[in-house]
Amino acid sequence: MAPSATTHAPDGKRNGDLHRDYNDDRNAASEDTLYCTSNGVPMPHPYETQRVGENGPLLLQDFHLIDLISHFDRERIPERVVHAKGGGAHGYYQTTAPLDDICVADIFQAGKKCPVTVRFSTVGGESGSHDCARDPRGFSIKFRTEEGNWDAVANNTPVFFLRDPAKFPHFIHTQKRDPANHLTGADDSTMFWDYLSQNPESIHQVMILMGDRGIPDGWRKMHGYVGHTMKLVNKNGDWVYAQMHMKSKQGTGFITQEDSANYSPDYAQKDLYNAIEKGDYPGWDVSFQLMSAKEAEDLWEHEKINVFDLTHVWPQAKFPLRKVGEFFLNENVKNYFSEIEQVAFNPAHMPPGIEPSADPVFQSRLFSYPDAHRHRVGVNYQQLPVNAPRVPYRMANFQRDGNMAFLNQGSRPAYLSSIQPISFRNRTVDLDKTHSHFTGEAVTFLSEIRPEDFNAPRILWEKVFDDGAKERFVNNVSGHMSTCKHEEIIKREIAIFREVSDDLATRLEKATGVKGYDGISNLRFNGTHNGMAKDRSLRMANGMDPPKRVGDSIQPNNGAPRAGTHKNL
Repeated sequence: MAPSATTHAPDGKRNGDLHRDYNDDRNAASEDTLYCTSNGVPMPHPYETQRVGENGPLLLQDFHLIDLISHFDRERIPERVVHAKGGGAHGYYQTTAPLDDICVADIFQAGKKCPVTVRFSTVGGESGSHDCARDPRGFSIKFRTEEGNWDAVANNTPVFFLRDPAKFPHFIHTQKRDPANHLTGADDSTMFWDYLSQNPESIHQVMILMGDRGIPDGWRKMHGYVGHTMKLVNKNGDWVYAQMHMKSKQGTGFITQEDSANYSPDYAQKDLYNAIEKGDYPGWDVSFQLMSAKEAEDLWEHEKINVFDLTHVWPQAKFPLRKVGEFFLNENVKNYFSEIEQVAFNPAHMPPGIEPSADPVFQSRLFSYPDAHRHRVGVNYQQLPVNAPRVPYRMANFQRDGNMAFLNQGSRPAYLSSIQPISFRNRTVDLDKTHSHFTGEAVTFLSEIRPEDFNAPRILWEKVFDDGAKERFVNNVSGHMSTCKHEEIIKREIAIFREVSDDLATRLEKATGVKGYDGISNLRFNGTHNGMAKDRSLRMANGMDPPKRVGDSIQPNNGAPRAGTHKNL
């Protein structure tokens, strides 16, 4: 008689569970396994095939061969459109200085600790590209809190190239291979500089990218910044704006452009893996800059710093860092594909007490990231062990089926049932109070370049870069521009650099042999309104018609929270 479905193995597992759970598979040694087809049939040798005689054709009935080759043909999933080249590790976060007066999130309470997975990456290159490319670095952390996963999706720079979300696909296309000659920016930088020369708000990130931070000395020796302004909400429902920083306990380091060719293409991956293997566990301090709604309005009114602008930074002298905790990476992955290639970070994953701001690029990413994961990994990507939450309650919802539905919630109703009711928990955050302060009409919006956009880049050149850093910067820019095919692009970009510093522009003119324009006041840009143009006919991006509301400024507050933005202050 066939064994009962409830028959248990000696270790207490049901027959169907024997050696098939994730952790058993992840940690099993080869010596403890038996070679089988995918449906569990043992085989005598992986190289054996069935054929007609010793010299005849193969047989279609050879499931072992068909199964092997068919799976091999499908081993690759689409690589990430951005951040394709990367690596990471597991570890833990712990709160060392509670933030409970500012944020109700459980993870920020005294003594809290949770497991984390961190993935580092370059941005523009494909999955086989060089770790030492001059490129921003991705720096994403999955905090597995007791209230659900929190994904902090960051970079190693506090700003980015853009502040208008619709520009993102366009910009990333310029970081890829040319559609005609199929060359990267290392051999043909025309697309790269063409975009930058038409979107001058990119200058802050360009100053960082082409400076010493453009090639960090591996992933362990770099800081991380979410860049986007978020909201932290306390138990009373009061909220503040916040910027999140991860400061490397290893310090920072950089690799020069000239020396980068001497490093392994997988230098950062090797450096991180080997450090963890020998017990040299890297760590980062987690800190926040905090700002009230009134301070955000005042910061715009008096200093023209926009907290919703991904190209602006908050002055730390006025908004100092407050440390809340730290995390360490102490465990290398067992399987890169399962634990790094399939890990999926989503900035919309926020536990109660952490909320998004009106930063338009942040808002766009809340949609874009999970949409990419559903395409790249599958609609049930959050069921994969590396992505699954680890919460102290049995999760349930009404999401069912789809490709590779493993945890499909049994026979429980797939709707809100009165027969088998599901449990609920009230919100700990008053979302109406947190997000109801915006009022206004629907408008079309594209930001404009303004004098304040050059303040922070100018500080970098005049007060942060020493003489050696300035020389390296000019060499990095001029060297990269040497493969740009159109002189007009270089002339425009030098004009943008001239708004930062005439000294910088003059040095670049000498290094490139190209005379740039005398600033941007006589230029029109195809991607950005020019609020600094002398001739009003040059102000509108791409020569488009001005909106009827245009006065002295195309965008009077450029998307910033001006006075009166927040109700009930």
